[in-house]
Amino acid sequence: MEDQAERLREIVRQRGPAGFVGGVTPSGGPFAAVTGPVENGKPAGTGRNHRSREGKARIITITSGKGGVGKTNLSVNLALAYARLGKKVVVMDADLGLANVNVILDVIPKYNLYHVIRKQKTMRDILVETDYGISIVPGASGFSQIANMNDDERQNFINELETLSVADIIIIDTSAGVSSNVMDFIAAADDAVIVTTPEPTAITDAYGIIKIIATEYETPNMGLKLVVNRVKSVAEAKKVADRMINIAGQFLNLKVDYLGFVYDDVMVSNAVLRQRPFMVIDPKCKASLCVQHIVDRMEKSDHRASGGFGAMLNRLFGKKN
Repeated sequence: MEDQAERLREIVRQRGPAGFVGGVTPSGGPFAAVTGPVENGKPAGTGRNHRSREGKARIITITSGKGGVGKTNLSVNLALAYARLGKKVVVMDADLGLANVNVILDVIPKYNLYHVIRKQKTMRDILVETDYGISIVPGASGFSQIANMNDDERQNFINELETLSVADIIIIDTSAGVSSNVMDFIAAADDAVIVTTPEPTAITDAYGIIKIIATEYETPNMGLKLVVNRVKSVAEAKKVADRMINIAGQFLNLKVDYLGFVYDDVMVSNAVLRQRPFMVIDPKCKASLCVQHIVDRMEKSDHRASGGFGAMLNRLFGKKN
């Protein structure tokens, strides 16, 4: 694997001053410009690496064994990095207990997934287009289990989810832990990104997810990938990644790919307090460059030949729609 620190330096050299530019709209709301074609202040959807409308959405599930490791923050900023490439990106907040994607973006949604599940609103009704060139599906706080839906609600939910398939990238931010909801979204995704920190509890809980996948799911290629967040050094990140990957391979016979790391950067906590993505506030901070590197690796990596969003729904619900 190429050295991430060197790649971060190369990203800076290649991209120079271009990137997200933090600013303010005339209405006072946050705004971020992106590289590539722009229409009305947002990505035109025809930038480099943009797939055709006939292509298939890539489903990326972001999860963690332990809460508080930066999973949601990573999900949002990965979405912004993909938008820089001209991709049409949707972030789905699949934390059905404590949804907070909208909090990071300072968005107060009027409706959420609960209203879709209960057939009170459509997916288009609840989809929020942000000022950052990405859209979000607000999570259904208080709705504990997808499995609790009756047949009519389930079919309606499948039909509504299919409207998201026009996107190039769908990032699913799950809740932390190993609930059936989390495991279903991991199994259904093209890529499942497990986020951990160097803390022993976070590593143990992340391994717990990997172990459940290895013992309860039949497919040998789950597209599992690992990101180590809040590291002090390259060596620290490598030590954590090597340990988890080796254990998964040796004892579980499961392949886990190392995507990279994100530095422990004060800009991240500052961004959370300001409720704006750190890639917008400072596109050249250490955390931003790390996220850009991770997306670069994702674009170069193979992902599970899943058949697109329709196949994802079939895996998620275990039935044809």
